[in-house]
Amino acid sequence: MLKRWSSVLTVLVVVAVAAGCASQKAPAQAALAASEQAFAAVKGEATKYVPDEVGGVEQAIAAAKSSFDKGDYQAALTAAQALPARISALSTAVAAKKTELATTWATLSAGLPQLVQAIQSRVDMLSKSKKLPAGMDSATFDAAKSGLATVTQTWSEATAAANSGDLAGAVAKANAVKTKAGEILGALGMQAPAGLK
Repeated sequence: MLKRWSSVLTVLVVVAVAAGCASQKAPAQAALAASEQAFAAVKGEATKYVPDEVGGVEQAIAAAKSSFDKGDYQAALTAAQALPARISALSTAVAAKKTELATTWATLSAGLPQLVQAIQSRVDMLSKSKKLPAGMDSATFDAAKSGLATVTQTWSEATAAANSGDLAGAVAKANAVKTKAGEILGALGMQAPAGLK
């Protein structure tokens, strides 16, 4: 008799657990769907601006879905409930990166055109001169002229990228201009403005 009651009790526990799990299925499914939708909305910009942080959220979603697929709805629900905070943090990181890039671009775009123009003026002046300054040979000057052409082209690309909304690309190209312009300045015996050193 005791054995029989024990078997009945075991069956009741199993049924109760199964019912409990089943009752978590719909909330888990809804939470997962909402998280995937929220992530899809931010993923494009996040991949562009903070790619290193996207993988962690993708893995967390995959883990929650895996729990759901295995029938562990409570674990899936718990994991899915933690996702909105991570997705919100991702959105915050995107906004911060965009602000940082906008600030950097504003600084570079304010100073680099004048720097390129100063190099151009120096190259024009030296081109008209009958003799190069002491310590500068024709090979160095030719390299500076060639570098100036590269700088001018890259700056045009940076501006086009900024105008199309690609601030990350614009800043990357502007930094390349800054580096190359620094090399040319050194070759021409010029000093970079304080804000662009």
